[in-house]
Amino acid sequence: VQLQAFGGGLAQPGGSLRLSCAASGLTLGAIAWFRQAPGKEREAVICISSSNSVIYYQGSARGRFTISRDNAKNTVYLQMNSLKPEDTANYYCAAGRTGRSPSDYDYWGQGTLVTVSS
Repeated sequence: VQLQAFGGGLAQPGGSLRLSCAASGLTLGAIAWFRQAPGKEREAVICISSSNSVIYYQGSARGRFTISRDNAKNTVYLQMNSLKPEDTANYYCAAGRTGRSPSDYDYWGQGTLVTVSS
């Protein structure tokens, strides 16, 4: 079982990035994106359930971040628009059941760094 997260990079404030989480060895159920900024705890950002319900765990993401899935590609995407410097963090995708705690998820991708700076 492997999750691979990619798509991070440098974006200017107000810019956009799309992160991808590709899975192998399992059929994607609930997938969440977490992020961890330097010196801070890992926090849940958004989740898509196996029935495609979307749960926002960070109010700041609502209206700016969109999560979607492509079952044929076994991939989940995180479209991030109107990026802010406070979005700077390592972003991780995780597979498990819906929830805001890291312990709700069994499998993790490696982090992909998002830096928002002018």
